[in-house]
Amino acid sequence: MDYVSALLPPAVMAVFFIGVIRVIVKTQGGANKTKEDAAVDAALARAQGSRPVPENEA
Repeated sequence: MDYVSALLPPAVMAVFFIGVIRVIVKTQGGANKTKEDAAVDAALARAQGSRPVPENEA
């Protein structure tokens, strides 16, 4: 029975990992894509807007 207790945690983690990957793949694109792209664009704009401009580029 030691082999069952040794193999159970990796098997459970493998099933969980496969489930997470399937959820990620299913949620890519579709109706969520525009919303996700807008959120990323807004975050990038905030990050770029908060950077100071060096004097030689201004």
